Amino acid sequence: MFSYYKDKVILVTGATGSIGSEIVKKVLESEPKALRLLDNNETALFDLEQELKDDRIRTLIGDIRDLERLKMAFEGVDFVFHAAALKHVSLCEYNPFDAVKTNVLGTQNVLSAALEANVEKVVVISTDKSVNPINVMGATKLLAERLTISANNYTGNKKTVFSCVRFGNVIDSRGSVVPIFKKQIKNGGPVTITDPEMTRFVMGIPEAVELILKAGKLAKGKEIFILKMPALNIIDLAQVMIEEFAPLYNHQVDDIEIKTIGKRQGEKMYEQLMTEEELGCALEYEDLFILNTDESNDSVDTLNNNSHSSPKLSKKEIKEVIWKFLGTETS
Repeated sequence: MFSYYKDKVILVTGATGSIGSEIVKKVLESEPKALRLLDNNETALFDLEQELKDDRIRTLIGDIRDLERLKMAFEGVDFVFHAAALKHVSLCEYNPFDAVKTNVLGTQNVLSAALEANVEKVVVISTDKSVNPINVMGATKLLAERLTISANNYTGNKKTVFSCVRFGNVIDSRGSVVPIFKKQIKNGGPVTITDPEMTRFVMGIPEAVELILKAGKLAKGKEIFILKMPALNIIDLAQVMIEEFAPLYNHQVDDIEIKTIGKRQGEKMYEQLMTEEELGCALEYEDLFILNTDESNDSVDTLNNNSHSSPKLSKKEIKEVIWKFLGTETS
């Protein structure tokens, strides 16, 4: 898979984020000709550049809301991984106009600039919150998906193909529940959950990036790639993290309280991987689903389509997942 990107010019938007920075690190292993890092966070770009210290890297300060900047950045690019987005449900809920400017209009700018530069492939990073959305963030990401898939109708004689990758909550990404729980445990509690019945699909950053790079290789245009992910109960995650981290922070497990604070605005009780209509055009493989292919379709197991009805990770399995992706870090 990695050899596919050898000697190519690759650009990553949102390059300093949890997903973007991991894409950058993995792509470097494939010996690209050049790797362009686009982000509007000057300090984070500088820090990542200092961390990697690689002559193939070009750091570009820019915003996906700025089409002219993207046109310059995309010149001579073979692949674009579009990871820049506003992703926090509550912030998007209270800042809807900005969510539209970044997640919708910003994505449109990426697609337009890629077409003009005749980029070979564009992979847009999406979320399971785009499935039957009830919040601003999910709705904007759904529009971003639809724009991406429909952009294939604008290519004419251009070689550019557009595809999406859709996945669930990424363990230990910035602002996700795991680092929040860790900080609350470190401070002696309470650990706050919104509802004891809430469930989510989860995956690690390495798994997410592997799917993204795999999608970049497989993409022929119009596909939505969906990783098969385990589901868990948020209350189980909170309990396991207290058991594991409280002693590391010199607290007694029984002293860390779990407090239910109620659902936040726009928050779902469970997530779905696909809509009922999408189930009818999904191809199922060992590790992923692919929507919108020209191949014939076998029936997909609907049981695993939402985080509520899917089999849940046991507490033992959650513990294994936590240490797999967090290691021994306790900061």
